[in-house]
Amino acid sequence: MSDRKPSDNQTSSETTMLLMGTFLDTTWRMFVPSVGFTLLGVWLDGQFDMKPWFMFAGIIVGFIGAGMLIRRQISNVNSKKGANK
Repeated sequence: MSDRKPSDNQTSSETTMLLMGTFLDTTWRMFVPSVGFTLLGVWLDGQFDMKPWFMFAGIIVGFIGAGMLIRRQISNVNSKKGANK
């Protein structure tokens, strides 16, 4: 017979789901702007024959956008943590 209470198992499961959700949320916030703006820049370079300037601009804008989204996510997590205290 196990010494663990059912509530301990449920809490562990909830924590795991919360961590997985946070990981996936962070991943899309980093991936979509970074890769999306880089690919947009590559496409614009092909359209306007200005290689590699639009790609570099896309990389910069993508990483700035990703940073802003991650900063917003951290702010939301911190505000939720403060509300639970």
